[in-house]
Amino acid sequence: MSSNKSRGRGAKHKVPAIRLADPFYEREIERYESPLPSREYILQLLGEAGCPVDVDAFAQQLQITDDEYELFQRRLGAMQRDGQLMLNRKRQLCLPDKLDLIKGHVEGHPDGFGFVVPDEGGDDLFLSPKEMHRVLHGDRVLVRVAGFDRRGRREAKIVEVLEHVNKTVVGRYYLEGGVGFLIAENRRINQDILVPAEHANGAKSGQVVTVEIVTQPGAHNEAVGRVVEILGSYTAPGMEIEIALRKHDLPYVFPPEVEKQAEALPKKVLKKDLAGREDIRHLPLVTIDGETARDFDDAVYCEPQGRSGYRLVVAIADVSHYVKPGDALDTEGYNRGNSVYFPRRVIPMLPEALSNGLCSLNPEVDRLAMVCDMQVSSAGAIKDYRFYPAVIFSHARLTYNQVWDWLSGDAKPDKKQAALMPHLTALDKLFRTLLKARAKRGAIDFGSTETQIVFDEQGKIKEIVPVIRNDAHRIIEECMLAANVCASDFLHKHKQPALYRVHEGPTPEKLAALRGFLAEFGLDLGGGDKPHAKDYAALLDKIKDRPDHGLLQTVMLRSLKQAIYSPDNKGHFGLAYEAYTHFTSPIRRYPDLLVHRGIKAVLAGEKLPGKGLAEIGLHCSMTERRADDATRDVDAWLKTYFMQDRIGEEYNGTVSAVTSFGLFVAIDDIFIEGLVHVSELGQDYFHYDAAKHMMLGERTGKSYRLGDRVRIKVMRADIETSKIDFSLIEQVESAEEFAMPKKKSAKAGGRKK
Repeated sequence: MSSNKSRGRGAKHKVPAIRLADPFYEREIERYESPLPSREYILQLLGEAGCPVDVDAFAQQLQITDDEYELFQRRLGAMQRDGQLMLNRKRQLCLPDKLDLIKGHVEGHPDGFGFVVPDEGGDDLFLSPKEMHRVLHGDRVLVRVAGFDRRGRREAKIVEVLEHVNKTVVGRYYLEGGVGFLIAENRRINQDILVPAEHANGAKSGQVVTVEIVTQPGAHNEAVGRVVEILGSYTAPGMEIEIALRKHDLPYVFPPEVEKQAEALPKKVLKKDLAGREDIRHLPLVTIDGETARDFDDAVYCEPQGRSGYRLVVAIADVSHYVKPGDALDTEGYNRGNSVYFPRRVIPMLPEALSNGLCSLNPEVDRLAMVCDMQVSSAGAIKDYRFYPAVIFSHARLTYNQVWDWLSGDAKPDKKQAALMPHLTALDKLFRTLLKARAKRGAIDFGSTETQIVFDEQGKIKEIVPVIRNDAHRIIEECMLAANVCASDFLHKHKQPALYRVHEGPTPEKLAALRGFLAEFGLDLGGGDKPHAKDYAALLDKIKDRPDHGLLQTVMLRSLKQAIYSPDNKGHFGLAYEAYTHFTSPIRRYPDLLVHRGIKAVLAGEKLPGKGLAEIGLHCSMTERRADDATRDVDAWLKTYFMQDRIGEEYNGTVSAVTSFGLFVAIDDIFIEGLVHVSELGQDYFHYDAAKHMMLGERTGKSYRLGDRVRIKVMRADIETSKIDFSLIEQVESAEEFAMPKKKSAKAGGRKK
């Protein structure tokens, strides 16, 4: 937006009346030494103009000086990138809303087409392969509706690319016929990225590399990249994690300023840190975690109090004492949002000096903690609670299996550990009362099987085993739920803005689909237009012994929304809480750290502002999904690699998902999924019924649905795409058999009287 026209003398001048009319002028003065017209005022004036406005004429109207013009250009450019305005061919400023343009981000598809997901909600718009040639997955665009495709979807034409978000891309580098190119690991980036010979930087064909995009794609050119990192062979140990980190833009290297701040922290709790804290080092608090855990967020203690119930003490690592708002550790913690747990590797939210050291509630050392001290009735109701900062001394680091073996009598603790048994027994009794309160409340308990990949000494997968959850897991889970509920109640009662963990019930559309599906099985959810968690819990209990329990539970689970972080308290549907927040894991979750700060503010008689919490909630919800996607990718790659040695083997399994292109089958015992393509289902035209989660043969009437038991043969295991293909041998047992029984005819069965 450069211009040779004169726009005034210098920056030091009397502020024109038109600039003083800016309703946000005072705000701009506070932010900038040389205040410019605010974004809101620019949009107001362009709206009042009623037509596109020439850039230079607009600058003269606002009496922008030569010294201000470059900054003014930057502001207009930023507004363009945010989709607030655009520049037409005549170099005129236009308001997108007046041009019927839609702002959104691009979702690429591996087959070359894509969609625009509008920022303001509504149905996605289809992007043809030709339009997708101009952009990459994730880019932000302004589009115009150009018509409808053959399937009746709105089709979009890109008017302007607001932002190219992909700066680097990880993938496989190939050199064919003297031409170098990158195939992105993210299959949603369908376009190859050209890598000229001078930009290969020593990469060899077939290697995994990271390229920096030096030229973004356009209508008439391909994306061009430069190799900036050579990761090595695709099958090298740990490569799947290296790829996932870069593919999902996970921060995995701490900036120097973060490392420096972490190193400057003390190695132990100092005497000065104890000021204003309650000393509960005498309480035999213990940590109970998995065998491989290294960061200990929580320690627990319980003592019976006769007929009045129990005292439950939950001590949580006081990360907020060391990580202050706006410092380097806080900024990086926010960027990461949470720790990410891969098989054999953890990407921590905070440096190990804190996560495994100073903040971790390691045994037999003093640690700072935020404590939730609760009085729980014999019926499992929390009668009273108190929050306070404390210094604690964990008396033991215990594991779930260890505690459960003691409580169940399968093993006996040694002499030192035996002193802890009365408190562990009290914890177990308290857990039983909390379970009754949970059932009365109507919380949903969707049973699921988690798996663990076991590696041998050479780093190869030895086996994939289910993680058995015993009651020791559930003891800690109920203790953490109790502390989280107290935290949300405390913040809500004192009107302290906070991030809640929100889980909303089903949408009307999903509820209708669920009711229709259940009706086929002679089942009813109950609850009318707005079912309660109790209705879900009651139905789950009713069907728990049915052979089709897995099928029904899966469909019920899929009817619910995903939990998110939000400052708007809308309750937690699944747990049946009116208010719920995360307090118990500040070492590995940023929202928990914010909750700690909010509680401390209330205790100090202060109030933290709620400004920006909505954006923080969106960001933390995104980082949580990002971590889930990355770990899912790594698991899929490892499982595909594991199945390479099992081509041709036969297994029994269960249909875990039904799609328009086939059935996904989960193999028994090894917990690995693969695809039976629709072409493998038999000599027929099969049609997908989304509502019934079923594929139905047009000619034969043969059906396959979610929950069917089948026998399959492993055909392919492609580690480049992390896809496993099965062929169908036979249908062992159909979920259709469990549906609502058909009425017998009048002639059927029985002797005439």
